[in-house]
Amino acid sequence: MEWTISMATAAIPGLSSGGAGRDSPAKEKLFSRAPPLPLLLLRARNLRSVRARSRAVLFAVLSLLLLLLLSRRLRPFVAWKNPHDSSASAPSRGGYAVLINTWQRNSLLKQVVSHYASCSRAEAIHVVWSEINPPSDSLKAHLEKLVLSKSHGVHKPSFRFELCEEDNLNNRFKPIEDLKNDAVFSVDDDVIVPCPTLDFAFTVWQSSSDTMVGFVPRTHWLVKKDGLAYYTYGGWWSVWWMGTYSMVLSKAAFFHRKYLDLYTHKMPSSIHDYVTRERNCEDIAMSLLIANASGAPPVWVKGDLYEIGSSGISSLKGHNERRNKCLNDFISLYETMPLVSTSMKAVDTRQEWFW
Repeated sequence: MEWTISMATAAIPGLSSGGAGRDSPAKEKLFSRAPPLPLLLLRARNLRSVRARSRAVLFAVLSLLLLLLLSRRLRPFVAWKNPHDSSASAPSRGGYAVLINTWQRNSLLKQVVSHYASCSRAEAIHVVWSEINPPSDSLKAHLEKLVLSKSHGVHKPSFRFELCEEDNLNNRFKPIEDLKNDAVFSVDDDVIVPCPTLDFAFTVWQSSSDTMVGFVPRTHWLVKKDGLAYYTYGGWWSVWWMGTYSMVLSKAAFFHRKYLDLYTHKMPSSIHDYVTRERNCEDIAMSLLIANASGAPPVWVKGDLYEIGSSGISSLKGHNERRNKCLNDFISLYETMPLVSTSMKAVDTRQEWFW
């Protein structure tokens, strides 16, 4: 014990081990102030324990924040499989009609009808059928049963096939008899939008019902080369790079029902003939029509969208070249450029971690 105290004393600056003895007043005063070594060790151990607890608390807080972030990111994906929560996120009155364009993909059709029947704001589901043979009785019965079983609440959405006499992409924009909803959600038979996301887009459309509100933005820009000027059609990567867009595709978009009548009866027949001949670009034609009528840009809604089909027209070789040609040919018919570019997008902040 005497050796331990001496070592502690020797380590203190200003004191010599060869100086006064243990009983000198200076040393007695020093020993009365300095804690014994076991107490120093205990304090060091306590300090390490406090630091360990602090690290544990910090780790727990970071883990909680990470779980919260993941839950917000995963919520839209889970929601379309379990859409019961959609009724709680419907602040606006009224509902919409779902207009599904299909072609020889009954398995996909069954999936999308089942999904959209589960969305609480969907008040009607119409399937545009352009095949030569009408839908079978078994398919009709199966889809009607799905609509009844998947829908929630007292009110069940109405369901009907819109039969067409010929295979034509213009069919997807034919006026629908007895359509009661102003809002039409046009969607392909291989596209699923989660119900809460769809309901949010509907509220966005209600605040801007003359324009087009959708989930798939596209853009255009003017190119001048060798004294010639022409427009280029840009896909998603062009939108991402440029930060602007001027169209949203009708594969997943809201618009007013009046545009079905305008497209069919007021738009130049030369554009109808073009779409029929090329079997493409009816979505560009609708974007031009709505922009020309409204004088306003579309609205891109940021949200999850799931394409459950394996392939489509966009996967064919030369697709972008055909879209460029469509755009320029249509604009020459309009004799002006009706598309309006914008950088605005609608975001549901309930689904965003950072504002």
